[in-house]
Amino acid sequence: MTASTNLEAAANAVAEDIASDVRGVLASKDLDSVPHIKALRQRIDSKLAIARELAAEKSRIAAQKAREAANTANAYAHDEPWQIAGAALAVGVLVGLLLGRR
Repeated sequence: MTASTNLEAAANAVAEDIASDVRGVLASKDLDSVPHIKALRQRIDSKLAIARELAAEKSRIAAQKAREAANTANAYAHDEPWQIAGAALAVGVLVGLLLGRR
């Protein structure tokens, strides 16, 4: 599972938990005597559906951006392998010097 899939699953689980809690409260028999409860239930259901769609779309956009960034980094590493190797060497030397001073 990718990070975006995990994030999407977590967001959907939270949305479903909230929806379940709200429906549980609104399903109370004590509230059936209130005339506006049916309309409120319908509005909440439609807004929860919209929130689910928005969360799924944001997850898809984030996954697409992550794929694009990974592809760009991959292309750069293939186009400029010596620069990547030089940078890794410089970081390694720097870390070695810092650890050697201790």
